[in-house]
Amino acid sequence: MSTRRMILHPADGVRAVGRATLATIRLVGAVAIFAARAVAAPGYAPRPLLEQLLRIGWLSLPVVGLTALFTGAALALQIDAGGQRFQAEDVVPAIVAIGMLRELGPVLGGLMVAARVASSIAAEIGSMRVTEQIDALVTLSTDPVGWLVTPRLWAAVLALPLLVGVGDVIGIMGGWLVGTTTLGFTSQAYLSNSWAYLETWDVVSGLIKGAVFGAIIALAGCWFGMRASRGAVGVGRATTNSVVAASVGILASNFILTSLFFT
Repeated sequence: MSTRRMILHPADGVRAVGRATLATIRLVGAVAIFAARAVAAPGYAPRPLLEQLLRIGWLSLPVVGLTALFTGAALALQIDAGGQRFQAEDVVPAIVAIGMLRELGPVLGGLMVAARVASSIAAEIGSMRVTEQIDALVTLSTDPVGWLVTPRLWAAVLALPLLVGVGDVIGIMGGWLVGTTTLGFTSQAYLSNSWAYLETWDVVSGLIKGAVFGAIIALAGCWFGMRASRGAVGVGRATTNSVVAASVGILASNFILTSLFFT
């Protein structure tokens, strides 16, 4: 039996890169148009927005709070262990506060909400897609993007900064708890050192990140939910893809925003 060798022309690699590039550009354009439609959609009754605020904001508070509490406590222990090598243990409160406000509070809060909310949105809208409920909305002359996507988008944009703010406070209190019980700080010394080196922009930049992360989470869940197909398998795939896309989007946008804010 003869073996045939496949000879690849250099142009084939260029074509493959070109196809991948064009597919990426088309995807980015489609998502941008989808987001623009959601923002520009006409307003509906406030009840759907309030319901989504409750789901995304209030019901996500326990997981965000616990994540922030243990993160702040662990961060204080790690910074103290590193500071002992340079006799710089006094900087523990300030670094915990700055780290929580700038990076860990928004990013970890966003990732936890992405795991909870993006999957929920994708599963809910995906189930509506495969059971033809979205087609029924179109039949009733109702814009499915305005009815399903817009309330979730605005609710996430409003709720995430609030969750980030609460998580920042809880995270700093987690560091305070460890600092006062384990690291030998007095309560007054720890809190005064925490606030002494903080700037207003440290707080504001984290809240801006929270709003951006909220938009990414809602858009990822709605985008994959609206495109779910093939029954339960399609809904499960949409749920998984939404969490992955939201998580990667949060980390990528965090790098971009950090580069813009602090360089």
